Parts: sequence; C-alpha cells; structure tokens
Amino acid sequence: MEFSIKNTQPEKQRAACIVVGVFESRQLSASGQELDSASQGYLSKILAGGDMNGRAGSTLLLHHVPQLGNERVLLVGLGKAEAFDSKAFLTAINAALSSLNATGASSAALYLLDEIVESRDIAWKVEQTVLAAYSQNFQPGKLKSKKDEAKTAGVKKLILHVASAYTKTAEKALAQGKAIAAGVELAKDLGNLPGNICTPTYLAQQAQSLAKEFPLKCEILERKDMEKLGMGSLLAVAQGSSQPPKLIVLRHNGGKKGAKPIVLVGKGITFDSGGISLKPGAEMDEMKYDMCGAASVLGTLRAAAELKLPLNIIGIIPSSENLPDGMAVKPGDIVTSMSGQTIEILNTDAEGRLVLCDALTYAERFDPEVVIDIATLTGACVIALGHHASGLFSHNDALAGEIEQAGVSAHDRAWRMPLWEDYQPQLDSNFADIANIGGRAGGSITAACFLSRFTKKYNWAHLDIAGTAWKSGKEKGGTGRPVGLLTHFLTARATSK
Repeated sequence: MEFSIKNTQPEKQRAACIVVGVFESRQLSASGQELDSASQGYLSKILAGGDMNGRAGSTLLLHHVPQLGNERVLLVGLGKAEAFDSKAFLTAINAALSSLNATGASSAALYLLDEIVESRDIAWKVEQTVLAAYSQNFQPGKLKSKKDEAKTAGVKKLILHVASAYTKTAEKALAQGKAIAAGVELAKDLGNLPGNICTPTYLAQQAQSLAKEFPLKCEILERKDMEKLGMGSLLAVAQGSSQPPKLIVLRHNGGKKGAKPIVLVGKGITFDSGGISLKPGAEMDEMKYDMCGAASVLGTLRAAAELKLPLNIIGIIPSSENLPDGMAVKPGDIVTSMSGQTIEILNTDAEGRLVLCDALTYAERFDPEVVIDIATLTGACVIALGHHASGLFSHNDALAGEIEQAGVSAHDRAWRMPLWEDYQPQLDSNFADIANIGGRAGGSITAACFLSRFTKKYNWAHLDIAGTAWKSGKEKGGTGRPVGLLTHFLTARATSK
C-alpha cells in the first residue's frame, strides 16, 4: 500500500474517496463541515434525514456529492465528541478502512487524524493508521491455492491529512509505522506457518535472509557448537526430535563501536507437543505458535534495520521442537545448563524456560546493556491477564518502567507482575539445583523466577506473551505482538542517547 502525507483542504483534495468524521447528534467534524459548505449543505441534509447518527464505528458511503470532484464521500461515526479517546479513534479508523476496502475506490484521503485525541499526538495517530491499514490487508492464508480477492482488491493509496505544522512529524511517524508494520507482518507470517514448514532450520534461514536484505550479521550455532558450550538444557529439549536445534544470533550494529548492545532473546520452539508430558489433543495445532517470541525478535530486528536505529542490537533465538520419541527427555531427568546449574525436569512441557536459560547465559558474552527475553511461556499468564496485556517481569524498576511506557506508546501494552524472592522456594529440588516447575500456584511468576536465576550478571526483563502472541477461534492467527512494543522501546533508547 502507498501512503502520503498531505495538507490539502478536503474540498480541494482529489481522491476516489474522501473520509470525514461525524460525532453523535449528527455533528460533522471540522473537515466534514468544510465539505458540507462546499456541497451547499448536502451532507447536513443527509444527516438530518436520519441516515446516520454518528455512533462510533458506523459508516455511510455517499456517491457523487454535489459540487465535489470526488466519486465518493465516506462518513465515519466518531461517537460522543466529549468522549473521543484513543479507543474511539482506532474504532473509527478500522471502520473507515473496512468500508473503503469494500468499495471500488483505489485511493482515499483520510480526514480523521485532525481530531484531538487525549494524551495522543499526531505521530501516534499516523502510526496507528498505518498499522491498521496493513492489518486489514494482511492475508493469513498465504498457503492457500487462491488468494483472498477481497484482500487484494482494496484501497491501494491512502492520503493522510495533517495540519501543515505537523508535516515533518507525520512523515517520520509514517516511516516508523511502515517499518513496524513490516516487522509485525513478518512475525505474523512466521507464526502462522505450520510446524512441518517452520522448523528450526527454516527460522535460521529466515534470519539469514534478513541479513542479506538488510545490513545485519547472522551466525547460526549448530548442535555440535551447543555441545561444546555445555548447553545441556537446550539440547535436552531437542533430543526428542529429528529436527536439529539451532541457536540463531542476528546483529544490528547501528551504534558506536564498543557500545554495549541491547539483547533480545526469543523462544523458538517451532512445535510444542509437550514432550513426554504430552499436551491434550484439542487445539494442539496452535502450538506452532510457540515460536512467536522468536518471530517477534526477527520482526523487531527487521524494523530496527529499516529505521537505521543508532543502537547495537543482538537477537538470540534458541530454536528446537519439543516432541516425544524414544530419545525424548523424561520427567525426573536431570540436566546441566550452560551456567553449570543442574535442573530437575519435572515436566517436559515446561521446555521454554529450558531453552531460554542457556540462551540467557550465552548472552553474558556480549556484556549487554540490557537483556529482554520474549516467550510464549505459560498458560498461567493467560489466566492472569487474558489476551490484552503481555506479562512483564523484572527486578529493575527503571527498565520495567521503560518497557511499560513503550507498550503504552505502541498500543501494545504489558502489565508488570511480581518477581519476589518469596516465590523462589517453589523451585527447590531434592536432587538438583533447581526444578523446572514450581507447581500450579503463580505459574507465570515461578517461570520468571526460574529465568531470573540465569540473569544475575546484567539488567534483565521477561515478557510472557502466551496470551497476546496469537488469537484463537474464528480470527485464528498470529498478532505480531510485541514487535510494536519492542520497537518503541528501542526508538526511545535511541532518542535518549
């Protein structure tokens, strides 16, 4: 899709469709009033006839409005003027885009970004509009023999109207929105692929492809490399699968030479059957999404490279399948992690923390400024937070605050959970240094407590995205989260340098 930023008055703008807002009580927005004046009150007459009342998300498409040179005018309901907030804005934008894609219009000019949204600036409105446009045009069924014609026949060019004073800000936000959208789309595509295609080897190939497309450096560690490093925990998960494990290291060297990097660690279990602790059969197909942490790291590195962020960023992805064959690790087995700590594996379905702990130890060699791991780690986090917020864990208040703010800025929110020492004894083992589960109570917290034992040498945060990485049911598919949050975190860091 092609985007442009314009300052043209609505009655002078030439596009296949002009989009303006209507508040409840049939009150036209400022741009709508300009069109109404140019059309000699035609819009007011339509509204007075009761065809539309301005309810949030409602739409009314008009053809051949008198005195205007555009084929169509789309009226979009904004809800109550005094309650027009970020939620109402996003509702209006998505309603407008949905209606536009159902028309034959090839281009459209949006005059919805002029409306004041409390605590949100023009940059946020531009970025969210771009993300919404990409999302509406996204095709999850890329493996279908025929493309979704409804997705390919929509609007091809969007003109975003902003006041002339905000042009530079809007253009910068447009570039950022497009970069994030491309990263989100990459993460969605990878998440939606089935386990017979998206294997650890495939993930490694995608990282190598990114390194060719952008100025990134990629290194792939094989099983023999992990054996030399003593990654007994990661390798234990991989031993039940015929697919070889991979440790993917992708670098964006945009900062000063020698500057400490920001490290993103993404869980890359390309299919999780639960291993010997087998999951129930119902909805097990969704365990192809257990690599969404890895996908979000790749998507974020792509966005960072496209934006040329002046930071050193390293993505580390420990990738494996978790399957139950005759070689698979068993409940009660004890393995030695790269850190030297021994782990009693009481449940083979708690495998994400087993691959992550070795990757987190591996991250020490980069002397990182900060490490954030991203993982579809626990069903307990879904129970705690549902599907709206990712779980955030960190001992570092400043770092947690940065991540929370990035989530708010990106509309990709996280909620901080406790990481108190009180929970650590739940991981005690009679036979090893640590058990890989701590019981049902506080499951997402004890999982984070497990990871914290491998992160003593740097500032660290953990994002549990089990409830936000994909949707089930009729809208089943990857969401691309938290690429937006992570990119905003990085851009804020870059700005503060």
